[in-house]
Formats: sequence, structure tokens, C-alpha cells
Amino acid sequence: MCPPDYFTVEYAINPWMDPDQPSDAALAMRQWHGLRETFTRLGHTVHVIDPVPGLPDMVFAANGATVIGGKVLGARFRYPQRAAEGEAYLDWFTRGGHRPVAPRSVNEGEGDIVFAGRVILAGHGYRTDPAVAGELEALFGLPVLSLRLVDPRFYHLDTALCVLDADTVAYYPSAFDDAGRALLTSHFATLIEAKDEDAEVLGLNAISDGRHVVLPAQATGLAAQVAEKGYEPVPVDMSEFRKAGGGPKCCTLELRELRLTHALQGR
Repeated sequence: MCPPDYFTVEYAINPWMDPDQPSDAALAMRQWHGLRETFTRLGHTVHVIDPVPGLPDMVFAANGATVIGGKVLGARFRYPQRAAEGEAYLDWFTRGGHRPVAPRSVNEGEGDIVFAGRVILAGHGYRTDPAVAGELEALFGLPVLSLRLVDPRFYHLDTALCVLDADTVAYYPSAFDDAGRALLTSHFATLIEAKDEDAEVLGLNAISDGRHVVLPAQATGLAAQVAEKGYEPVPVDMSEFRKAGGGPKCCTLELRELRLTHALQGR
């Protein structure tokens, strides 16, 4: 995670962002700490990267890289406003004793690249290039399902879909084209279809550890749906980050099987 020391909405690169509707810095910091404390309470270890002045969206750590099986693929951002974030995250992994792979294709990390147990889901259409599929297969050794996003409000895959476990996905069908919906239907045994009102508060920008599902507090209907399937919803309020198109998952990069040096254990 990256603290929101410099988080603000000062440009617009997605439909959620409006510089005339600024964020509340103090409230954003409280909400971020609440999310971090939630992860700790659930038994997870949180590592922290220092924020960099001039990079207000660096708080959205999910976009900084993709980590699977201890291997790291760096990010290459679509918009120049975020370009320097890629190097900041690559440096952090390098200092931790790893050799992150610099990307060839534009990809915005776990914003569009989602590990689903047996496969990797790769979103494209707004931020990430479809060509990243080849890089993912070569580095991680897993098949890739490419999913085209068609609604600009759901510009990253992690705003339209959450993998609950290897067999179950919650998603917003209208965010995908027909081919993408068919791929998801063919691969996952259980699909939970989010309602409009939950998708529109970025309810799918959520994180599952296979039991707990940390999701925006405003997505009450989706929370009830995942509870019906046997998961434990854990609501958190991340409303300030929604002003920039983010939520719990955007603020969290999952370090799957990654070992870091003591110096990078976080503060």
C-alpha cells in the first residue's frame, strides 16, 4: 500500500475524476488507515511504499505492478500524469532484492491484470494493451483470458470484476463485450452479477482472500450477494478515493508469494 500523502484530484483521466470536486485530504488519510487496519485485523501483512511528491495517484498501489508466484511484471502507464509511478514501484521491488521485469506493452498492473488461480484475466480497451497477454504468459506460465471493457466508467478490470476464488467471480456484465461475458461464463463455475447500483459505487473494486471480501461499504446489495455464496463481506468506506475512480482494490497491490527484505517490511 502507498499512503495518500499527496492524493488529490488535480486532473481528469477517467470519468470519475473532476478537479472541481476536490478530495478531502484528512478524510482520505483516515479511510486509507482504516483499510490498512482491516487487512491487519484479517491476518494479512501490509508492506508500505513511500509516496512520491507530484504523483497524486500513486496511492493506487494495485496499478504499480503484477505479482504472481514471486515474479514481478512492472507497469507502464497510459497517461503521462502517472508515468513516473512505474519507476517508483520498480525501484521498490529492486531494493527488496527482486528483479522485476520491465514491461514492453502498456499495462496498468493489477488494475487490468487479475490472477484467478488457474488463469490470468487481462482487461483491455481503455488503459492496458491487449499485447500484454504474451508477456504475462511468458513470465508467469499461465494461460491468459483477454477481456475487452466497453464502458468508460469501468476503465480498469478491477472496477468491473472481483475474483472471489478460483471458481467464483463477481462482475458487472454490462462492462464487458459479448465475447468477454462468454469467456467468463465458460471458465468460472459461479458468476455473481452485480446490480447497477453496486457497480456505480465501484462495489466490485474489492479484494477476496477466499473467505473475506473487503468491499466498499456503499455496495450493500453486493455484500448480501457474496454472503449468500458463503463469503464474509467486510465493508470499508473509501468514498474519497472513488472521486478518482478507486476503492479498496485500487489501493492494494497483492504480493503473491513474494519475499521482501526486512528493510521493506513497511511502517
